[in-house]
Amino acid sequence: MSAFGRRGGMGGGTGSRPGFGVARPMQGGTVRPEPAAPAGEQFPPLDALALALDGDDLTPPAQLDAMARLTERQNASGDAGSSRVEGFEASIHKIKEQVLPRLLERVDPEAAATLGKDELAEEFRPIIGEVLAELKLTLNRREQFALEKVLVDELLGLGPLEELLADPEISDIMVNGPDQTFVEKKGRLELAQIAFRDEEHLFQIAQRICNSVGRRVDQTTPLADARLKDGSRVNVIVPPLSLKGTAISIRKFSAKPITLDMYVGFGSMSPKMATALKVAGASRFNIVISGGTGSGKTTMLNALSKMIDPGERVLTIEDAAELRLQQPHWLPLETRPANLEGQGEISIRDLVKNALRMRPDRIILGEIRGSECFDMLAAMNTGHDGSMCTLHSNSPREALARMENMVMMSDIKVPKEAISRQIADSVDMIIQVKRLRDGSRRVTNVTEVIGMEGPVIVTQELFKFEYLDESADGKIIGEYRSMGLRPYTLDKAKQYGFDSAYLEACL
Repeated sequence: MSAFGRRGGMGGGTGSRPGFGVARPMQGGTVRPEPAAPAGEQFPPLDALALALDGDDLTPPAQLDAMARLTERQNASGDAGSSRVEGFEASIHKIKEQVLPRLLERVDPEAAATLGKDELAEEFRPIIGEVLAELKLTLNRREQFALEKVLVDELLGLGPLEELLADPEISDIMVNGPDQTFVEKKGRLELAQIAFRDEEHLFQIAQRICNSVGRRVDQTTPLADARLKDGSRVNVIVPPLSLKGTAISIRKFSAKPITLDMYVGFGSMSPKMATALKVAGASRFNIVISGGTGSGKTTMLNALSKMIDPGERVLTIEDAAELRLQQPHWLPLETRPANLEGQGEISIRDLVKNALRMRPDRIILGEIRGSECFDMLAAMNTGHDGSMCTLHSNSPREALARMENMVMMSDIKVPKEAISRQIADSVDMIIQVKRLRDGSRRVTNVTEVIGMEGPVIVTQELFKFEYLDESADGKIIGEYRSMGLRPYTLDKAKQYGFDSAYLEACL
């Protein structure tokens, strides 16, 4: 008996233990031990790519392609990030730097500010000719028109940003300091070929944007929310908080209002979903629109607002007013930041409280981020049916959890169960919008809030977008599915005579 509890010499062996990795056949009779394989040859290395090519298919081609793309992304250089202009535009900007100081000596800024862009261009034309003659510069007709436009944009507009704002294909503009500007076109980010002289030039443009709406931005107040004349939302952050220089983020306002029917045309929802949402807007459902940054929450809110009865009084409350309702009886309200002494701030919560005293039929909040959530729920539950709001969340269930957390983070001492019950009693529907990785924006969930079951808020999904595949050009393919459930809010739609249309859309 050996130390390992085995008898020596069993099986016709010589008493020595077999080498590791040498298999013994499961058969009777005398078994002769095979000679042990030399070290390193028992488990030779496998070449996954060779095996895949030989037809063993251990590594699928899709996985090899994915690994190749991951390697390419890892090795991609992040240095090519400058948006400085070249060629014709660069030469025009160089001439502008020489002409602008002499032009300002000959122009009265106050008088120029009273003129429109076309009138100012007419006034500038002979003066620009004089300055070019002094500088001994000869320009052709195309260069003269380009120079006039650049100078007018510099004096009256937002400088290099004007051409980006005029481009209808651009939905977002992101300035990351004077040397780098990105734009979003059709859901994809790309570098914009524009130039700022330096950080001071960019900072002056940021100040011009904020001053136009009574806001200020400087080193003492380095953060500011503002808007442009057309309603585009602007956020500005300046040094020392921004390390690359002044950063400006502009969410452009669509000149053409988007409707729910246009959503169907874009493929962002199905016709049945559009019908259900039209009924929800017209039947005064309390609606929460949930989604991530840039997913289209405000656009959806604008589209839903078209279903509001023209005879209703609607109040909108926002940090920076960007909602554009088409109703005749619409009153927009906007918050106010604190002054230099830290006083005079008017928050969203203050405006919600005041709005309740202004006899509104509906209250619409641009976005809820904190304690104003409790006041909004109170408004929904106290005779202001049809109120709407947006919040950041990834799913309808997370949206409910966020609302609970926002109320609990405030100074209101209410048990969690009471908060959940108030949410369940107040909110009728949650619309989840999402921007997919191909840049498309879609309505992915339409969910009803039914009520409470114990401590849990019960929901019911009416519609859902299901991902199916991806096309060769990267477009996501999916389908909008109706869950075929009888809506819990059918009685509310029946009060307005839309019950049959609502039921047919959901089934």
